[in-house]
Amino acid sequence: MPTVRQALGEPSTLAASVTVAHAAVQILFKAAKANLPARPDGSHSNLIWSQGMFMTNPLTEEGKTCQIGLSLWPLCLIVLIGGARFEQTNLEGKTVDEAENWLDTQLLALGLNPIGPVQVTYDLPEQVTALERFDADESGLAALAAWYTLATVSLSQLASELDDIEPGPSPVRCWPHHFDIATYISLEEGDAETARGIGVGLSPGDGSYGEPYFYVNPWPHLDAANLPRVPEPGHWHTTGFVGAIATGTAILTLDDLDEGTMSFLRRSVSIGRKQFGL
Repeated sequence: MPTVRQALGEPSTLAASVTVAHAAVQILFKAAKANLPARPDGSHSNLIWSQGMFMTNPLTEEGKTCQIGLSLWPLCLIVLIGGARFEQTNLEGKTVDEAENWLDTQLLALGLNPIGPVQVTYDLPEQVTALERFDADESGLAALAAWYTLATVSLSQLASELDDIEPGPSPVRCWPHHFDIATYISLEEGDAETARGIGVGLSPGDGSYGEPYFYVNPWPHLDAANLPRVPEPGHWHTTGFVGAIATGTAILTLDDLDEGTMSFLRRSVSIGRKQFGL
């Protein structure tokens, strides 16, 4: 069995795997949008990371719940009934249309709405929208799964530690738009545009960093000209947003990955709260 450090792989080599996985989770987004009542914040279509896979929120409320899952390695689309695997198909070599058609067959058989008519309503990276066929890379997708597992464990622990805050941390969820997994720590009631809070999460890599990275982003943005020392192994990002960042490469320099990651997250959140005077 590889160690956690080995499982996380080389962070800077995961871009192609992120594209494949990001395209695949849009199928889960469509299943949720087709079958769940819309919520103003879009949370009906966010995803859980559990049992080594992404899962939709339950699509049925009566009887045994149905969820749609996506395992990153092996790359499989899965129908779960009552939390157990009911049907699945390997996506390796399949086109996006073939994967969506397979799922439509399963959904219709269960009396659910198909995803065929559903459109993605947000902008995605060009390479994600252009992907037509799922070509899976075993090591890259397995490493990406390990990053999501590390993030889920760390973020869930952080949210538990801060559950005395009001209104407090949101559930840890993956958002299929940006493909990050995060919790938002609301520090006060009020309008979302002005109420203070701190977003804490893991991005698998984007235009800012071409590798997975943890972020702690206080909102409203802190004054970039007056920032305290950032906790190790992080740095301040000040272009486009202001937040404490620890790249995957930096995380892998830690002697203790679990405790070192938690220390970075805890201390960065503490800095945000102090900057807000809370």
